[in-house]
Amino acid sequence: MENQTFSGDILILEGLMVSADSSIPAFVFLLLIYIFIMVSNIGLVILTFMERSLQQPMYLLLCNMSINDVLGATVVIPPVLRDLLMSNSERYIQYSDCAIQAFFVHLHASASHTVLMIMAFDRYIAICNPLCYATIMTTRMVVMLSVWAWGAAFVLVAILIGLSVRLSRCRSVILNLFCDNASLFKLSCENVFINNIYGLGYTVVLLGSSIGSVFLTYLKIASVCVRSKNRVLNSKALQTCATHLAVFIILQVSGFIIVILHRFPQLSDHRKVAAVLGHVALPSLNAVIYGLQMKEVRQRIMALFYNNKVAVLDVK
Repeated sequence: MENQTFSGDILILEGLMVSADSSIPAFVFLLLIYIFIMVSNIGLVILTFMERSLQQPMYLLLCNMSINDVLGATVVIPPVLRDLLMSNSERYIQYSDCAIQAFFVHLHASASHTVLMIMAFDRYIAICNPLCYATIMTTRMVVMLSVWAWGAAFVLVAILIGLSVRLSRCRSVILNLFCDNASLFKLSCENVFINNIYGLGYTVVLLGSSIGSVFLTYLKIASVCVRSKNRVLNSKALQTCATHLAVFIILQVSGFIIVILHRFPQLSDHRKVAAVLGHVALPSLNAVIYGLQMKEVRQRIMALFYNNKVAVLDVK
């Protein structure tokens, strides 16, 4: 592939090593997951804004996660679905489109961390300082936290991709199923020392602040629960925090797996599968984990189904 000749703005994507017999089942499987991600996450956002009882800080902050999951799935899954139906020679992409895709891929990954950080802050206030919760977590605070989560992710990723876009290119093959920052700067034969330094700093700042803030938050919550000996408080804290912590752990593990596999070129096929799963598994699990674990959301979903069933029976 490296010896093929392309114009400067046309790149070719490496696809999954999927046989002709397996491409259709893989396409159907990914398509069904994508539909589920879109319906469940968009449905959760609509439900939150339609039901006044769900218009609370915790659920409004959760909408950030659902919107981010829709973004992450949409930027990766449809192009992969298209490529599953094409031969290797047809997997072309414009360099500008590749850079845009890389930006949104990393924006999704970064916002996943920052959104979970503000959700941890919400849980901290609710459990450790419940009497002041309504005073602190106002609509203005929710908006400010949401703007911070997306703004910080946007700035970090804009610099990351900007440093790669500035490089000249001597290659035309993206060694991945979709474009990301590593794929972009690997197209260059220039010195990428600055890219590596910023990329390392970006990773340390994002993961360090994410892991550090969540660890300290849960340490404080745990100490409050131990001291209070209040079964109702401890049960509520366990329910809400277990959900948040499960999503956080899944995010960290999937991120570390992809970063580690990037260091082993011989495992490129494993890295491709892990990268796709990172944009498929998390958006699928988040809606299920939060939607089924939160009592208020379950009740509203069941009420909607019940009302629809009653309406259908009345029509009959």
